[in-house]
Amino acid sequence: MEIFGHPDFDGHEQVVFGSDTAAGLRAIIAIHNTHRGPAMGGCRVFPYAGEAAALRDVLRLSRGMTYKSALAELPVGGGKAVVMANPGRDKTPALLAALGRLIDSLGGRYVTAEDSGTTVADLRTVAQETPHVTGIRERRGLDGGIASGDPSPATAYGVFLGLQVAVAHRLGRGLEGLTVSVQGLGAVGWRLAEQLRAAGARLQVSDIDGERVARAVRELDARPVAPEDIATEPADVLAPCALGGVLNASTVAALRVAVVAGAANNQLDSPAEDEALRRRGILYAPDYAINAGGIIDVAFEHLGDYDAASVRRHIERIPRTLDIIFRRADAEGLPTGTVADRLAEERFRAGAR
Repeated sequence: MEIFGHPDFDGHEQVVFGSDTAAGLRAIIAIHNTHRGPAMGGCRVFPYAGEAAALRDVLRLSRGMTYKSALAELPVGGGKAVVMANPGRDKTPALLAALGRLIDSLGGRYVTAEDSGTTVADLRTVAQETPHVTGIRERRGLDGGIASGDPSPATAYGVFLGLQVAVAHRLGRGLEGLTVSVQGLGAVGWRLAEQLRAAGARLQVSDIDGERVARAVRELDARPVAPEDIATEPADVLAPCALGGVLNASTVAALRVAVVAGAANNQLDSPAEDEALRRRGILYAPDYAINAGGIIDVAFEHLGDYDAASVRRHIERIPRTLDIIFRRADAEGLPTGTVADRLAEERFRAGAR
């Protein structure tokens, strides 16, 4: 398996494979860039089909974290960890402890946090082996209540704000009466759906968990759509909030929306889809720009100056960043993802040591 010649290798500073046979740990940690500070990014536990799939995911996700943190103007770099395991069956205390020891061996170059397949409780187990963990403290949340450290409310809030500015830019209107297709009703997707409904949007929803869909129908007056159909269902906005790669050649050609703005990472299957969306007149809110609320939340905790009001104000910069991206893209005739990349690179390369 190639690393340096891998199509998703992007000058990563370090790629570490970790194994603990007794604990059942098979993990990859990718540190993409530390020019602005230690590499920060969540740990994903997923039953990958093989090492090649896990490597592709960690390389793409870690690069995205560098760009996300730079656009969010945070003093951290980009990294990610993936564990090849079934989170419902294999995620034992021994595995999590072994993961903690692997992270600790990197000496603080990588700081982990919650991601798909991990919980705050899991990360607290990891933190028994290493201090390089964030998003685990109980603290005052964005809504004024006590938060567990879960960054999903912050992510959802940032996506909601970003979706609003995307709709205003492309459609010149607010959310009242708008139809939004929410793909994925996990921790972030559900909170986003709640906020959209409260703002007067009409919802179409899908999830592989039928009970989540049934709950959205009951509580949010949502219309259920089969998971295989949600990306091509007619709507004003598609909000991808599940796993990445939803915007591939076939789905982009079949989209019937004006805006794509959601929480999922790595929504573009390849850079070609960025240009394809532009040619179709579909406004794409680059995922790592719009979904930065979570990394803002956990970065503030790690930096030791967590204050809910300050975190909220920082998240509320996301619409401004998106507005810069959209205006530049219009002026230069470029896809929004390309413009977002260039803006992020201006910011993290300026900090190169």
